[in-house]
Parts: sequence; structure tokens; C-alpha cells
Amino acid sequence: MILLEPHNHIIQTTLAEKASQPSALDVQFVDFDGVRFRLTTPDRKVPTALVLSMSIRCWDELVRYGVNDILKREYGAALRAEPEFGYNVTLDVNLEQIPPEGDERDAYIKSLALLKRNALAAPFELGFQTQKQLEAAGSGQGELMALHYRDEEVIYVQASSDRVTVIFSTMFREETDRVFGKVFLQEFVDARRLPTIQSAPQVLYTTREPPLEIRHLQGLNDSEDVGYVTFVLFPRHFAKADVANSTITHIQLFRDYLHYHIKCSKAYMHSRMRYRVSEFQKVLNRAKTEAAVVDRKTVSGRSMSTR
Repeated sequence: MILLEPHNHIIQTTLAEKASQPSALDVQFVDFDGVRFRLTTPDRKVPTALVLSMSIRCWDELVRYGVNDILKREYGAALRAEPEFGYNVTLDVNLEQIPPEGDERDAYIKSLALLKRNALAAPFELGFQTQKQLEAAGSGQGELMALHYRDEEVIYVQASSDRVTVIFSTMFREETDRVFGKVFLQEFVDARRLPTIQSAPQVLYTTREPPLEIRHLQGLNDSEDVGYVTFVLFPRHFAKADVANSTITHIQLFRDYLHYHIKCSKAYMHSRMRYRVSEFQKVLNRAKTEAAVVDRKTVSGRSMSTR
């Protein structure tokens, strides 16, 4: 089973290379979910001063859920008050001040590569905090937080006194994607019945009909192309800081993980079908019979030949 990495590989490798051999650069690239990055040196005469900027579709919603506080906590003075034009968040990276080569440098560079992950953590961290407050109060329900992170796809997060509910709405553009997706998602539902993973979050899957938590919202898509996946997170899934961070990291990548494996499965099926067709062609080629040569004779016994 292939697990996608939460950090951006291009940021990690580029910063590691420039930390060893500083030089001017201007790199623009796109991550999952249409998130745009730019890594550049504004002044080519100072190659050790880098600027990392990110543009994300749901930034305004993230601001409401406290993303600025999270980024200040993670990056401190490196976070610019005013981002680069055309982007939502900008970090100043001084290669002269990074830790020496070793584990500390690797950890620092990886923290920068986790910029998108840390930004998207805002509604989840707020949901975990709200759940603890509601648990202390004994009852209640938190705000339904919506994150429109893709076209026609949304993440919903809502806390209650005993759980945090996370709902993904995902689109399947092709009929084969719907079939593969249903198989994968049903496996998520059934796998929790195994004794070895009883502590995993509860997973529910529905098509067309939205879950009860969001059924009151207007404008929900009820076509055959949409599916809703619900994760029920209990306090044990975010009781400790390291467990909470791991939960946020993995649940963020669920949609990309699902569609990535659907595409991998389709590619594998296509390769197997091409292989079988090739094998069948070999069988048919071996099955061809040679034309029979018939010796035609006259009444007197002489052989007839074609001129």
C-alpha cells in the first residue's frame, strides 16, 4: 500500500540543494488540490535569501478558522505580515541562518515543505479544541466548518461533546471511477470490523444522499457523481499532541490517496488487459494452418501444373 507524503517533495529537494550550493532561482509549481507554490530569490546578488509563497483556494475560510495563529506558531518571524502579490502566505528563508548539515537541517527543511499541511490543519485543530470544551461542558455542538478546497468538493468538520466528525464530498467524473471508488470505500467501512484495528476511526460511505450533519445545507450535489465519506474521530484519536498531528496529516490526504489508488488500479487493469490481448494474439498466430498442397493428376496419371 502506497502512502502519499504530506510534505512537498519539490520544496524539500530544492531547499536541500540550495542550502549546500546557494544560487539564484525562480521555481513555480503546483501541488495536490491546485495549491500553487513559488520559490524564488528576489535579489539575485543575495542567493541565500529565499522567498517561499503559497496560494490556496480556501484561504479566506482558513483565516476564519485560525490559520494565521498556526503559521505564526510554526514559522515565527519567517512569516511575512504581507504576502507576495498573487499569493496568500509568504515565508522568508535565510539560508545563512539554517541549522548545520544533519538531522536538524533536515527537520527544518521538512517543516517548510509542510506549509500546505500546516495551513490545512486549522479547522481540524479548532475542531479538536472545541470538542474538549464541549466535553467539559457536558453537551453541545460546535460550528459546522466548511473548507471548499477544490471545485465542487468540500471538507466539513464539526465537533460535538464526544467526537469530531469529518465529512469529505468527492466527485467521480467517470463511471469506472465510481465503481473502483465504491470498492475502495466499502473496504474502509468493512476493515474496521477486524479485531486488529478496532481503535480506528469509524468510516461511513454514502452516494447521492448527504450525511445527516450536512443535509440542511443548500446547494448540495445529489447526482450519481458525488460520494460522501464520513470519519468519526473520538477523543483517543487526538488526545495527545503527536497523535493529533498524525491524525490531521493522514486525514488531509484521504481524498488524494483515494483518487491516486483509483488511477493506479485502472492503470494496472489496463496493463493486464494489454498483456492478455498480446498473449491471445500469440495463440492465434500459432493456430494458423498451412495451406494444403494437392497434387492434381490427369486421367493418364501425369501431374497437372499451373503455368
